[in-house]
Parts: sequence; structure tokens; C-alpha cells
Amino acid sequence: MLHFRKSLYRLLETTTGKRRGIELAFNLLLITIITLNTIAIVLNTVPEYNRQYARLFTDFELFSVSFFTIEYVLRIWVCVENEKYRHWFWGRIRYIFSTSALIDFLAIFPFYFTLFATDLAIVRIFRLFRIFRLFRISRYSHAFRMIQSVVTDKKEELILSTMLVIFILIIVSSVMYYVEHPAQPDKFSSIPATMWWGVSAMATVGYGDIHPITPLGKLLGGITAILGIGLFALPTGILVSGFNEHIREHKPPQRKVCPHCGKEI
Repeated sequence: MLHFRKSLYRLLETTTGKRRGIELAFNLLLITIITLNTIAIVLNTVPEYNRQYARLFTDFELFSVSFFTIEYVLRIWVCVENEKYRHWFWGRIRYIFSTSALIDFLAIFPFYFTLFATDLAIVRIFRLFRIFRLFRISRYSHAFRMIQSVVTDKKEELILSTMLVIFILIIVSSVMYYVEHPAQPDKFSSIPATMWWGVSAMATVGYGDIHPITPLGKLLGGITAILGIGLFALPTGILVSGFNEHIREHKPPQRKVCPHCGKEI
């Protein structure tokens, strides 16, 4: 049984490095099923496809949920082969609350929840959560793993830059509320309502449903738009820096050859 569990662990968890044929085939099968699920979720919202292929969508959903449920239970069973989850009970509990396991759980949870839910609005919302199956591809994609690694390495800087954007948003919205509220009490009715204007102005979207009409308000709106460009570029610069560092660290060293003798330096 222990030998079988180790073999199953290698089959389920081998996502990088050298893989045998059966492990590669299983990974390709998972990616294919996840991709088909994403396509089915999208096409299911098209009325004519939903009417014409309703039975096909339902059968494929039942197959996918059964497959992912069995896989989820097996991953919990074999996770103790990983040094991080070695304990037979607490290791499995720790694994259940890991990021990858939570994504696996969210991929199947909406189906079981909707079996017992009677509120159609809640059912529709939880059915949308099936799109979490798409995130499971990150386990098998080098690009997704690199993004995850960069975000993890730069999480403190990203959190700080996000907090800075939120602070500026609150300050700008508060000032704009006191400037524009006397002139437009229906649109700038409160600071939370004004924050919708603040988001569209800082993101330079400019929907136009709420906009300042006083000279001081227009001046503040212009400053906010210019300020927003720099603030939203800050996380982008952090991520670009992280990607450059990650690529330099994992890029194999280039061989330097002498142009005269042709020997490696």
C-alpha cells in the first residue's frame, strides 16, 4: 500500500522536471479536461448552445466533477509523502488549507453546493465559481509558476504600493466630496459614493457618469488623473523588476569565447 501511495503521489504531483510517459500523459489529460471545462462554462452562457447541447453540458459537468472529486480525495491521501505534510492527520489538514488544495476544492464545491441550494441567484453565483478550474492549469505551466514566484517574492512591495493607492484614493475622494457636494449633492452624496469617481479618475477610465463641474473640482480631477497614472504604474514596475530578477537567476550562464583563438574564456 505504501509503495502504491508513493507511485500515486509521483503521478499526481510531478509537474516539473523529468517526467515519465504515464506522468506526462496524466498531466496532459488534466490540462485537457480543465481547458474543456473552461470552454464549456463559457459556451453554456450562450442561449442557443445551452438549449441545443444542454444534455451534453450536464453530462460533461457530471464527469468532470466526479473526476476532480476523486483526484482531490487522492491528493489528500498521498500528500503525506511530501515532507511538508508528513503527519498523517495534521499534515493532511495543513495540505487542505494550502493554496493548491483550496483551488482544487473551489473547482468542485459549487456543484455540491447547488445540489442543496434553493435560491436561484446563489446557485448562479456559485456556478460561476467553476471558473476556478482554470487556475488549476497553473500547476502545469511554467509561465504561471514564474508569475506565482515573482508575486510571492515581491508581495511586501506590492502590498505597500496597493495600500498607497488606497490611501490616496480615500484622501482624494474625501477632498472631492467637500468640494463638489454643495454643487452636486445627488452625485457626490457621500465619500463612499465619491470613491467611485476616484477609482475611474485614478484609473483614467473616465466613465462620465460622475464628474466635477466646479473649477476647483476640475483642477483636483486633473491632478488625480495624472497622479493615478504614476500610482498604477508603481505595481507594474515592481512586477517588471521581479521578472527581470527571476529571469537572470534562472537563465543559464552564457559561454564567452575569445574572438581571436576561439577558446572559452
